[in-house]
Amino acid sequence: MKVQFNREGLNQALALLTTIVPERTPKPILRCVKIDAAKDSVRIYGTDLEVGVNYLILAADVQKEGQVVVPAGRLAAVVRESADETLLLEASEGLCEVKGADSHFSIYGQEPSQYPSVPTFTGSPDVEVLLDNLRVGIQQCLFATARESTRYAINGVLWEMKGKKLTLIATDGRRLARSRVNLASNPSEKAAASKIIVPAKTMALLEKLAGSDKDKVAVRLVDSQVVFACGNVVVSSNLVEGNFPKYEDIIPTDYQKKLTLPTDVALSAVRRAALLTSEESRGIKLAVSKN
Repeated sequence: MKVQFNREGLNQALALLTTIVPERTPKPILRCVKIDAAKDSVRIYGTDLEVGVNYLILAADVQKEGQVVVPAGRLAAVVRESADETLLLEASEGLCEVKGADSHFSIYGQEPSQYPSVPTFTGSPDVEVLLDNLRVGIQQCLFATARESTRYAINGVLWEMKGKKLTLIATDGRRLARSRVNLASNPSEKAAASKIIVPAKTMALLEKLAGSDKDKVAVRLVDSQVVFACGNVVVSSNLVEGNFPKYEDIIPTDYQKKLTLPTDVALSAVRRAALLTSEESRGIKLAVSKN
């Protein structure tokens, strides 16, 4: 394999991939990424067997086709610290060489045929949503997901689709967040009838996707997996199994008091008051009086 990469494009791809590649795993090959150079395209794959990324590199000149599997962290560090505009990657028999104007790195890899397969996006989407809308929904609910709870269902975000609305719900058992997002198209019958729980790790990865405000995220449900496609990136993920709490029963419907606040001013006040909280007591007091 021999490919000339635009360094910034390669750096962006590796920055996204290293967010899911595990640092510690009994399977050393999972700490790696797979680079597959075909005649007219280069794809980089990363997976932890639960979440996978299939990234198409646009700014690359393939001089010789081939495949290589190399440690993700090491390759990412080499590319990140380089000062060159372009980098040449040459690989043969498990050795990957990264060459810049004044640098030459040799990184030993693993057998490409042993790397786990990472799904691609095939077929028509079950639903589409604007990337910007999805990002806002993720920001408004991801914080409320549980971390390493034994109740696996609350380690993810519940997706419900009805009409041209997507509702995202997250809870850790103490707090609950619900966000409604406009869809770009009506969901398929299969999607509308499904309630899926997407892992928090996958949601955080979707929030990091680069793109413009016009870009759409195509979503496809495949058995116990969900596959997302946006621009040149495909993200695949296992779904969380289990029953999500009946969140409708938790949200009050008979409250008597309602307060509307300007977001920026209220957030600033909360942050300033929170400066004097402690690790033991993270609460702040809200006192409401006339005017």
